[in-house]
Amino acid sequence: MATFQYIAKDSAGNETRGQVEAGDRASAIAAVRAQGLLPTAIGEVKSQPQQAQQPAGKPQRGKKGAPSPAGGGAKKKGGLHSDINIKLPSWLRGKVNTKTLTQFTRQLATLVNAGLPLMRGIEVLKRQMKDPQMKEALDGISETISSGGTFSEALTAYPKIFDNLYVNMVKAGEAGGVLEVVLGRLAEFAEKSEKIKNKVKGAMIYPAVVLCAAVGITGFLMVSVVPKFKDVFNDLMAGKPLPAITEGVMAVSQWVQEHYMVALIAVAVVVVLKKIIGKTEKGAYLYDVLSLNMPVTGTLVQRTAVSRVTRTLGTLLSSGVPILQSLTIVRDTTGNRVVSNAIQNVHDAVKEGEGMTEPLSQCKVFPPMVTSMVEVGEETGALADMLTRVANTYDDEVDNAVAGMTAAIEPALIIVLAVIVGTIVVAMFMPMVQIIGNMSNPGA
Repeated sequence: MATFQYIAKDSAGNETRGQVEAGDRASAIAAVRAQGLLPTAIGEVKSQPQQAQQPAGKPQRGKKGAPSPAGGGAKKKGGLHSDINIKLPSWLRGKVNTKTLTQFTRQLATLVNAGLPLMRGIEVLKRQMKDPQMKEALDGISETISSGGTFSEALTAYPKIFDNLYVNMVKAGEAGGVLEVVLGRLAEFAEKSEKIKNKVKGAMIYPAVVLCAAVGITGFLMVSVVPKFKDVFNDLMAGKPLPAITEGVMAVSQWVQEHYMVALIAVAVVVVLKKIIGKTEKGAYLYDVLSLNMPVTGTLVQRTAVSRVTRTLGTLLSSGVPILQSLTIVRDTTGNRVVSNAIQNVHDAVKEGEGMTEPLSQCKVFPPMVTSMVEVGEETGALADMLTRVANTYDDEVDNAVAGMTAAIEPALIIVLAVIVGTIVVAMFMPMVQIIGNMSNPGA
């Protein structure tokens, strides 16, 4: 027989904790349910060497000072993490790669759905985890759960890895007994979000390469090639005036040679000022407004924001998270202050007993199609499903917008590069043609 710690809820929804003796985890769950309780977390009590060294007569105490069951049993909520030994300092436990987190979530959902206990699934994934930060987090999560904490409570100790969205969805899955379903939805959400992000980044690679090539080629011509032509022209033209286009290119080349440090410093100052202004509340809000209203990229930014908001909200609602809590999470994860303010207005309206449609239509951030779908979802009671359909639609629109923007930017950059290089070439060859003509007609 083994001892199992459990966290469960009674018929009134109150949380209770305790221990049961059972042969395995399934029997322990059955024993808890036999008491009229709904278990939300359960784990086997493992012997801990550090507890054996405690002086006799000094049992561990919970939050209110009462002795915990069995000396090292379940702790009160305020002390769940008191015995976790974090090996790495907090500044080293940075953000885990999104791909690593997505793979972990997908694999854990598969293991739990196959009937493997949560603790066993975490141990299996911990052994094969290569990311040191993620492995460190799984060590702490395993220890917290084995000490009587829930999975969601264990995740809160690592906010840089598991954000508010992740924690609240897991908490809702534990409360509803559908943790494997929620983990699957989390994995799907992360995969789709990463897919959109990668498409946008991939679409920008070619234009960025062309732009860098244009700057590099122009700089090389202005610094290394044009000055040599200038010396040749001074010798061969014998004081005759150069064509206007040549004079202009020469002047630009001279300025670049004499003031290139000033240009570099100016660029650095602009970048620093942008970052400083972006850290202020008004500056960041201004940048977000501009990003939504830029002529070429504004539509893409708006569609990406709508897709993210609707998918996040739909995923939270379908996982059982209350509407007000879901709106708060969405507000904090939009990444755009204009959209966050719009969601806050929706939150305030829903809190006052109103619907979501009116504040959504007033904010002018969400297109009419979104507000119409939300209205239908509220009337039919299928809001989560409607939001997911909107997200799928806007995912396709983001793909089309990325493809269209790429198709427009690539030839535009090539044309700009051709005009710049062509202007320099023409400017250098026009005097050469004049020189050759003078040599062919020496008496002219």
